[in-house]
Amino acid sequence: MERLTPQRIIRASFATEESVYGVILVAGLIVVSGSHGATAISVFWTVLITVVVFWLAHLYAGTVAGHGIAEGEVVGLGDAFFAAFRHSLGLLFSAAIPCLILLFGATDVINDTVTIWLALWTCVAVLAVLGFIAFTRRHAPWYMRIIGAITTAGFGLVMIVAKAFVH
Repeated sequence: MERLTPQRIIRASFATEESVYGVILVAGLIVVSGSHGATAISVFWTVLITVVVFWLAHLYAGTVAGHGIAEGEVVGLGDAFFAAFRHSLGLLFSAAIPCLILLFGATDVINDTVTIWLALWTCVAVLAVLGFIAFTRRHAPWYMRIIGAITTAGFGLVMIVAKAFVH
């Protein structure tokens, strides 16, 4: 079994499908829970609790799916758990920056409405960075990295449009 170091965990969990999915989930939660005069703290708790439950479900499903025989080798429960843990961390990490911003609103440093919009726009920025990193890892030319960043950020922009219509 490969040794889990902080560097390996971050590399394996950043700019993965789980992290992109997690940011889109967070953006959707902000859109839905941040409507109609919600406070930043209520949106924070909704996002945090939902992301943790999704992460735990993803971790459980990955452990169950990975346990058993894979490519002719027996995969023990512990190995399956650690592989699923490392693989699913992006979903959990994806909520960190938007939740931090929502906490600023919860402490009245920033107005609740501004905080919710700022957290949502931050999701778009994080998606752009994830897209850029993903294309950089594949040694794509600079213009494909930009296209990848814009395309990935586009999912967050869809959430912005949804928020405009929901609000």
